Amino acid sequence: MIRKIPATMVSQHPDHASKPYWHSEEFISTQQEAHECFLSFSELGASEYKWDWEGKLVDESVIERLFSEHFEYFKKFPLGKEKFLTFRLPNPKVETEFRLGRAFMGIFGAAGLAKRVGVHSPPLFEVILPMTESAEEMIAIQEAFKEMASLKHRLYNLESGDLKHIKIIPLFEQVGVIISSDRILEKYLRLHKLKFGFTPDYIRPYLARSDPALNSGLVPTVLAIKIALSRYSELEKKTGVRLYPIIGSGSLPFRGGLVPETVEQFCLEYRGIRTALLQSAFRYDFEKIKVLESIKKIEETLPYGSPASISLLEEKELKGLIPTFEAFYRQTIEEIAPLINKVASQLPKRRERVQHIGLFGYSRSVGKAKLPRAIGFTGALYSLGIPPEIIGTGRGIKYVREIGKEALLEKYYVGLRKELKRAGGFLYKEGLVKLAQKSEIWKGVLEDVRQVESYLGEKLGPVTQEEIKHTEIVKKLYQKLKSGESFAEHLQTLAVLRKSLG
Repeated sequence: MIRKIPATMVSQHPDHASKPYWHSEEFISTQQEAHECFLSFSELGASEYKWDWEGKLVDESVIERLFSEHFEYFKKFPLGKEKFLTFRLPNPKVETEFRLGRAFMGIFGAAGLAKRVGVHSPPLFEVILPMTESAEEMIAIQEAFKEMASLKHRLYNLESGDLKHIKIIPLFEQVGVIISSDRILEKYLRLHKLKFGFTPDYIRPYLARSDPALNSGLVPTVLAIKIALSRYSELEKKTGVRLYPIIGSGSLPFRGGLVPETVEQFCLEYRGIRTALLQSAFRYDFEKIKVLESIKKIEETLPYGSPASISLLEEKELKGLIPTFEAFYRQTIEEIAPLINKVASQLPKRRERVQHIGLFGYSRSVGKAKLPRAIGFTGALYSLGIPPEIIGTGRGIKYVREIGKEALLEKYYVGLRKELKRAGGFLYKEGLVKLAQKSEIWKGVLEDVRQVESYLGEKLGPVTQEEIKHTEIVKKLYQKLKSGESFAEHLQTLAVLRKSLG
């Protein structure tokens, strides 16, 4: 019998603009995240909560907190059976390996504690491996876990527990890796049988949405995900192993476009996905009643969508479109990175991230340019009135129309027009025109705007009251930038208006 597969996974992504409904300020400390986890289950109705060890500080006593403070709830809705807490591991390729060991010990400790207090055990049995690029690194994590599980001493005996094997959720974060992820999974199944003597009954491949967009742009990311979902269907038929894909959806279109108002559109766009991420902005920047309704709707709708089947010919054609979009996007981002970093550095902090990049964590990059992580990147460009959805996309669409592939693009990126319109409401064209007068690279972005407008058959710019107000504040931000004054106060206001930090 296959376990319950959650349709909604709450994450700790620090992208909310407003105060959480349960909190007195915008900033959420590490110690408050266990309480947030409980509320995500008990009040919002979500099924899963991602406990993030990657690049951030972690409350390692989460299970003790949940069981000691909410024991009756978890007797009724057992962790690991009805509700799920899933660790996103630090990847030992880029973070210090001792954090991986601490995460493992937390999983073992949770199993022992659950058994001792008489609730379902193990409560934690599955982990997310970020930046997965090969089957071998998935197996290596499982081998390390198995070795640690066999540790024995008179003071402790990890092997006495029920948990000797950990399930892996591979997180694929690059366009090329996402497209070929079915091959990674197929190899993983073979290696798993060889190493452990059995085949997993299912896999939950996790398709990133923000980082591939940051690295390759909007359209390449969406097309890569569609190709992957189509390939997963074929892999299921070939191997008999069920796949339950997860998507890392954020609120703004560049990072997935999932907000309470777009649930129906999102479930249609990403049909075949079984679990959607609900980041902080989704939960805290909209009316609570709308959030509750939309989570219920995702839980009821998402599991029943079937992915679009892409023929080999169409897949080849779609893959042929990606390099053009990617090239226009990347050459632009490399040149404007200093301005992005300047604005992103002033965005307000929402969670306790590890700041010492060289010591503990890692940064993102496009080509030679170092960039902030996806939330800061997206927030910076929106705050400049230049939605990143447009960058490279307009010139890419021009190419697609010239070669007669517009219908193919829209067949598989169903909501492209809607998402460009939504992002375009936050365009401050006057500021972009001024930038383009001084720089060839910004002229390219202005050309993107013109081509998107031609494609949509309408002008981009603010329409709603929030969008108009957003543009007015963006103008003030430019004035502060020009004079060298601090503009941090404007960033908070802008984030509230667009209902997402980035």
